[in-house]
Amino acid sequence: MKRILIIDDDTQFLGTLRKMLVREGYTVDEAIDGKTGMVMFQSFHPDLIITDLIMPNRDGVETISELKSFYPGVRIIAMSGGDPNNAGLQNYPELAMNFGADVFLPKPLDRGDLIANVRKLIN
Repeated sequence: MKRILIIDDDTQFLGTLRKMLVREGYTVDEAIDGKTGMVMFQSFHPDLIITDLIMPNRDGVETISELKSFYPGVRIIAMSGGDPNNAGLQNYPELAMNFGADVFLPKPLDRGDLIANVRKLIN
C-alpha cells in the first residue's frame, strides 16, 4: 500500500484530506508543519508528500527545498489557499515548482484533480 504524508497547519483540512485519501486506499500520515514533516519523512520515507506552502515552523517552499536536496526522487504535491493577489504570496507556487514540487494545486482542492495527480505520481 502506498504511503502519503500530508503537511498542513490546518488540522481540520488535514483530517478531511486524510479521509479522502484513505478511502482511495492509501496509508496517510499527518504533520502540522514543515519541521515535523521533515522528521516524519526521515523516519519512514513515504511515497508522496502533499504540503501546504504557507505554514509556521518551516514553510512549504523551505520543506520542498530541503526534501529535494536530501531525497531528489521524492514526489511532492504543493498546495496553497493563499491570496495570489497578495504580493508576498504571488511567487509561492512558482517557487514551489522551481524547488522541485511535481504539481501545484490551489485550495480549495478539487477532489478529482487531487486524486488524478496522486495516482499519476505514485501508482
